[in-house]
Amino acid sequence: MNIVTRAKAVVFALSLGVIGGAGAAQAETTVVVGYQQIVGPFISAIADGSFDKAVAADGYKIDWRQFASAGDISVALASGNVAVGVIGSTGATASVTRGVDAQLFWILDNIGKSEALVARNGSGIEKPEDLKGKKVAVPFVSTSHFHLLVALEKVWNISPRDVTILNLTPPQIVAAWERGDIDAAYVWPPALSKIEKTGKEITNSGEVGKASVPTFDAIMVDRKFGQDNAKFMASFAKVLAKAYADYKENGAKWTVDSPEVLANVKLIGGTPQDILDAASLLEFPTADEQASKTWLGGGAEGGAARAFAASADFLKEQKQIDSVLPDYAPFVNATFAEEAAK
Repeated sequence: MNIVTRAKAVVFALSLGVIGGAGAAQAETTVVVGYQQIVGPFISAIADGSFDKAVAADGYKIDWRQFASAGDISVALASGNVAVGVIGSTGATASVTRGVDAQLFWILDNIGKSEALVARNGSGIEKPEDLKGKKVAVPFVSTSHFHLLVALEKVWNISPRDVTILNLTPPQIVAAWERGDIDAAYVWPPALSKIEKTGKEITNSGEVGKASVPTFDAIMVDRKFGQDNAKFMASFAKVLAKAYADYKENGAKWTVDSPEVLANVKLIGGTPQDILDAASLLEFPTADEQASKTWLGGGAEGGAARAFAASADFLKEQKQIDSVLPDYAPFVNATFAEEAAK
C-alpha cells in the first residue's frame, strides 16, 4: 500500500493564503490553518477563540478548516492556500522528503495508545495472524496507516498483500463498522472510541512504537511564511504554550462538563466521555518539553528529527519515497517553542 500517495493528484504543499491588499498598512491578512479531528488543548484553544484574539492584534485573521484525515489535508495543502497545517509524523516526513519547504514547530501530541487496531466482534480476529484475508480500514497517508504496515511487516511478519487494506476516513470507518462491512480498523478518537465499544484491541501505537519508531501529530508551517510573519508565529505559539500549560495543570480535573471538553465535542464530534477517554491516552508536551532535545531541540539528535529519519527509512523500504534525506533537522524548528516558553 502507498502511504504517501493514493493517486497522482496527491502532492504535499504548504503555502500562505492572503485576502486583501498585502501591501496596505491597514490590510488584514487571512491565514488558512488546517486541522483534523484530534483531541486536546489545541482544539480547545481554537474553539474558545484564543488564537483568533491573539493574532488579531497583529493584523491577522485565521480561516480554520477541518479535514477528515491526513489524506484529505494533504490534498488541501497541495491546493496552495494553507500556511499552517496539522499532519501526522509520517505524512510530514514524506512531505519534506519530497521537497516541501516546511518546518515542524509544535508537537501536537505524542500519539502512543490513542491510535489502535481494533477487531470487530464477530469478525473472527483474535490474534494478529487472523488478519489474513480480512478487511482492515485505515485512513491512508496517516500515522495509523504507517503503524499498521509496520506492525504487519516488522512486528508480525505478515505481508500487507495478505490483508485487504481499505482507505476510509474516520467517519467512514464508523459507518462501515456499524454496517459490518469491515473486520477491523486502525484509527484514532473519536472514531476509535466508538468502534472499541463493539470490538477488541489487537495492538496500539504505543506498543508498535516501542518495537519500531514512535508517531506523533505535528503542526507544520511553510518556512517562508514563518520567516516573513514572525508576529503571527509568536502569537500563535504563545497560545499553544498557554493551552498546553493549562492542560498539564488542570487536564486531570477535566470532566464531561468542562468547557474544554465541550469545546472539543463542538468542533470534532463524539461525546464528552469520548473526549476524556481519548485525551487520557495522549501526551501533550509543554513549551519547555517541546523545545528540549526530547522533541524539537537538539538538531539531528532531537527526538522529532530522529523520528523523521526513522520514518523515512521505512518509507523508502516500502518504495513510498525514492530517497532519504541526509539530515531532517532543517525541517524542525524549535525557535517558536523556545520563545513561547520564556
